[in-house]
Amino acid sequence: MKMAIITGASVGIGRAAAEAFLAEGFRVYNLSRRPCPVPEVNNLSCDLSSPESVAQACKTLAAVIITCESVALVHNASQMLKDSTTDCDSDSLRHVLETNVVAINSVNQQLLPLLPRTSSLLYVGSTLSEKAVPHSFSYVVSKHAQLGMMRASCQDLMGSGVHTALVCPGFTDTEMLRTHLGQDPGVERMIAGMNSYNRLIDPAEIAELIRWAHHNPVINGSVLHANLGQKES
Repeated sequence: MKMAIITGASVGIGRAAAEAFLAEGFRVYNLSRRPCPVPEVNNLSCDLSSPESVAQACKTLAAVIITCESVALVHNASQMLKDSTTDCDSDSLRHVLETNVVAINSVNQQLLPLLPRTSSLLYVGSTLSEKAVPHSFSYVVSKHAQLGMMRASCQDLMGSGVHTALVCPGFTDTEMLRTHLGQDPGVERMIAGMNSYNRLIDPAEIAELIRWAHHNPVINGSVLHANLGQKES
């Protein structure tokens, strides 16, 4: 049996990734507070900011992993606040890092030792894993951290048969992006015009890259840019 574990598969890129893996015959598990509406997905209610909730979900997953020949572990869930270097209290930063960084580590610590060879560890980062924009301070910090986690994972997993990569989407048509932009159509058009195709990326396009990355260990340790060719600012 092949298995895909996706955090935040209830909406956006996570949901599209769940559909992509299901279409290939994978058994898919969603770790999220909200269920994925795709009927075939196995939903594990999980608050990624709670170590206890993560531990309970991982206990359930561990019993399934041992029956699998290959597992795609996809760290997709993220929290994005509108904040800045001069306006981000430490409690808010901790809360973002708990979901975007610490939860990833918690899941990895509990599940990586169980993954069979030919499995993958895939991080869904952002173009902001390598650059910054105003008013996204905690998100930028967390996405830079995910880049470091992926590179460290590559080194630490040498010889295990588990490969890793960081998928970096550009501006993708998701609930999170639209909320961050204030549901303003004018701002959305401006953002869409920042790549060579003058549109937002479809979540299914990122999902296909995630699915492909699982099957291709040659990209181990790579940063995979998926942004339609962003204009340099």
